[in-house]
Amino acid sequence: MSHMHNPAHPGELLREYLPEGMSVGEAADRLGVSRQAFSALLNGRAGVSAEMALRLSRALGTSPEMWLSMQVAYDLWKAGKSTKLKVKRIAA
Repeated sequence: MSHMHNPAHPGELLREYLPEGMSVGEAADRLGVSRQAFSALLNGRAGVSAEMALRLSRALGTSPEMWLSMQVAYDLWKAGKSTKLKVKRIAA
């Protein structure tokens, strides 16, 4: 299995999906979330939940799996970079 190096946070790609000139507040309103929650996602301070993935897919014509797989890839990369996991193998 190949591992991605420094995958983008989903918020980075999300910026590209928004129409030019659309404000954070307007996009948040259309998604049915608070401006603060949407801003946190765009700026990488929050992740994509299953509910947000559904909202994004319906609003943008994408799949919820796309958003969740991006979030999982980002989370795994970040966890692998920030922690030294001490694990002992469990033999079957």
